[in-house]
Amino acid sequence: MGLFDAFRSKGSSLQQQITLGPAEGFAAIMLLVVAADGYLADDEVSLLNTTLGRMKLYRSYSVDVMRRMFDNIGGILRREGADALFNAAIATLPHDLYDTAFAIATDLVLADGQVSQEEEDLLGSLCRALDLPSETVEKIIQVMLIKNKG
Repeated sequence: MGLFDAFRSKGSSLQQQITLGPAEGFAAIMLLVVAADGYLADDEVSLLNTTLGRMKLYRSYSVDVMRRMFDNIGGILRREGADALFNAAIATLPHDLYDTAFAIATDLVLADGQVSQEEEDLLGSLCRALDLPSETVEKIIQVMLIKNKG
């Protein structure tokens, strides 16, 4: 038995609260999507920054603020794991951004022309967590397939 084992068991029964703002929650979902295959390539990070930078939600965010936000989200991911970050992000995502989040996540997944099983599973989890109507999901997927065809 290690020195801290007794304290860890007490701490593990108390779930640590992860607090994210709406912008952090949205960004966390997108980070999880691009990293779903276990690898975060430089071009994926660049695409993620470009995509988020075009949104109204992040227009006032400087490069430094974006970097700090992703450092914070990455720290949560390392400490708490993907499931905890996903749940915290869903909990803080504004309802009016549900379809936007799914559309951008689908776009990011399709951008490289390949969909891994992990990416498909994460999109399925996102779709269920957001409780999007199947018609909306089908339309988003269809449009993103067309967009990323060329």
